[in-house]
This record gives sequence, structure tokens and C-alpha cells, in this order.
Amino acid sequence: MIKNLPLTFIFITVVIDAMGIGLILPVMPDLIREVHGGDLGQAALWGGILTTVYAVMQFGFGPFVGNLSDRFGRRPVLLTSLVVMAIDYVVMALAGAIWLLFLGRIVGGVTAATQSTAMAYVADISKPEEKAANFGLIGAAFGVGFVFGPLIGGLLASYGTRAPFYAAAVLASANFLFGYFVLPETVTDRIRRPFSLARANPFGAFKHIGALPGLRPMLVLMFFYGVAFFVYPAVWAYYGQIRFGWGPGMVGVSLAVYGISIAVVQGVLIRPILARIGERRAVILGLIVEVAAFIFLGFVQAGWMALAFTVVAAFGAIAGPALQGIMSRTAQDNQQGELQGILTSINAIAVIIAPLIMTQTFFFFTRENAPIYSPGAPFLLSAVLTIVCIGLFLMARPTATQGVATQPPPAA
Repeated sequence: MIKNLPLTFIFITVVIDAMGIGLILPVMPDLIREVHGGDLGQAALWGGILTTVYAVMQFGFGPFVGNLSDRFGRRPVLLTSLVVMAIDYVVMALAGAIWLLFLGRIVGGVTAATQSTAMAYVADISKPEEKAANFGLIGAAFGVGFVFGPLIGGLLASYGTRAPFYAAAVLASANFLFGYFVLPETVTDRIRRPFSLARANPFGAFKHIGALPGLRPMLVLMFFYGVAFFVYPAVWAYYGQIRFGWGPGMVGVSLAVYGISIAVVQGVLIRPILARIGERRAVILGLIVEVAAFIFLGFVQAGWMALAFTVVAAFGAIAGPALQGIMSRTAQDNQQGELQGILTSINAIAVIIAPLIMTQTFFFFTRENAPIYSPGAPFLLSAVLTIVCIGLFLMARPTATQGVATQPPPAA
């Protein structure tokens, strides 16, 4: 049990990261109007700006933080990020001006980039055959945070617009104390490598990681996969209302069912699935299920059918951890932080681009003079993108490696 405490800490850290966004989401419209004034439309504009800057910072600092952890270790990076995260939430709780909220989202985006370090830690402590399953556990942590963040945030909102921020600060502080006592360092001198600014930016990291055999198409695949998958948070609320007549409560229930289903698939079911069919077949099966789910949602007319099919669609979530397991075994031991950093950046770009593409597609096919009326059009677009992912995966031939890349000794 004791040896599982570090993985438990990583799980909780990712849950808090995922909850941190949803926890404050219910109060953001009221908080923005409270500190800046204006109507709900102006608050939405500022909300979009704050969300975008958060994702941009994740994009820019994912490889930076990942490379820092390859040089100085996972433990100091993770613990420092939790301290900064707690302070950041307190600052946002006390904010009396919009520029402080803006600054808070900048800092929050940087600390969220430590997701790459959390994933690198999982890679460090996992045997090659265990990596995909343990990445699935981390995916389950995202699902848990995705479900409970907005739920708890909505309940705390009854105590005021600042309450969720204080709660998030307490969670981050408590997890720091837990990690301080249970988290050992995994970066030894054998795998430690010098910090390089040339590799600590998204473009430099993509160049170096993409040079590994078969990884460049896999990185492109992860971008398309991220854009396709983000159709759910981007348009689900609008889609559910216009297609099925769902209100906010039913939209929340449907998203909770989906989040819980993904958590069960990635946290429990993925291990026996991988043991039976292996990583490569799991990727193909997961992507095929995603294509089927997107096509189904593109045409389904009954809300109960969409809700029931959510449980089936969640099985597509086996693809993500299996992909990460394959890529992690392709990278050298001293490149795990860098690899996870570039994956964080790729996901951040998808988060920035996907809402624009998906909402514009939804608008185009639901407007008054639309050539074809189709609220499900964004899901059909996601199906096409996922088919592209299948093609890229079949084209890629990543080669598993072991050991440490040849390099000069680490700087003192």
C-alpha cells in the first residue's frame, strides 16, 4: 500500500488540476461582473479571453516545465507548482480588478502545465508493459475532476463568488503536504539531462521528439484527436438544447454520465482490455468506437438514446492511454518530461482551436438559411478527423527504446 502512495498523490494532483477549472466555472460570470461591471455578454467576452490565455500558457510552458523536471526532478517541480497554485487561487479569491483575474489565469495556465510532469512521473515508475494502463488511471483522474469540479463549484457558489477559489487553494495546499511526505524523486543521475532553452519551447521540443522513429505522425494524430474529442465541451450544451430540448440540469447530468463512464473505462476496464488485445489494437478499437459514436450523435433524434449510448461511446477512451503508452516507450528515459510537455502543448492548441471550429460548424448548420439543417454536424466533423487519426496511426511505426539517450553529462 505504501508503494502506491506516490501514484495516489499523482492521481489526486491531476484530479485537483481538472477540478480547478470546473470548480470556478459556475461563479466566473458573476465574479467577472462583480470586479469589472457590464452585462452578461461582456462577462462572456472576458470569460473567453481568460480561458484562451489559460490555454496559451499551457501551450507555451508545457515543454518548459517538462524539461525542468528532466533536469531538476519531478518532485520539486510538482510540489512547487502546488504551492504556486494555492497562492494563485487566493489571489483570484481576493481580486478586485479584472487584471488580477487575468494574471491569475496566466499563472494558473503555467501551473497546469505541470500535468506533463505528473505524466512523466507515471512513466518513470511504470514498467513498459504497465505504462498505458497507468496512463489510463491518470485519464480517469481527469474524468473524476471533470465530473465533480462543476458540481462542487456550483454548491460552493451559494456561499459567494469567492468560496470556490478558497476551496481550490485548500485542496492544493493539502495535496502539497501529502506529496511532501510521500513523493520520492524518480529522476536519478542516470537519466538526468541538462536544461536546454532550445528544447524547452513547443517548437524545439516538437523538432527533437518528432525526430524519434515514428513519433512525428503520432504527434499530428494527437492534435487531430484532441480537436475531435473537444467537440463535447465545445457544443454539447447547445446541441442538447436544440436537438433534445434539454435544460442546464439535463446537460449537466449527461456530461456527468459521460465523465463517470470514461473514468470507469480508463481507471478499471483498460487493464484487462490491454492484457487481452495489446496497445496497438486498443488504439484502433478505441478510434473506431469514437468514429461510430460521433456518427451516431450526428444523426440521433432521441435524447434517451444519446444518453444511453454515452456509456458505449466512453469505450473509445481506451485509445488515449494506449497511444501515450506507445509514445512513452518510444522516448528515452531522460526524455519523458519533454515528451509529456509537448503533448500538453498539443492538447492546449487543440483546446484553443476546437471551440472556434466546432461552434462555427454548429452555427453554420443550424442558422436560419443553412444549406442543410444539422445540429449534429460538429460530431460528423469529429468523425472525419478521427478517421484521419486512424490513417496516421496505421502510417506511424514507432519503435520502442530503452535506456538513456546519449548526451553530455548534466550541468552542475
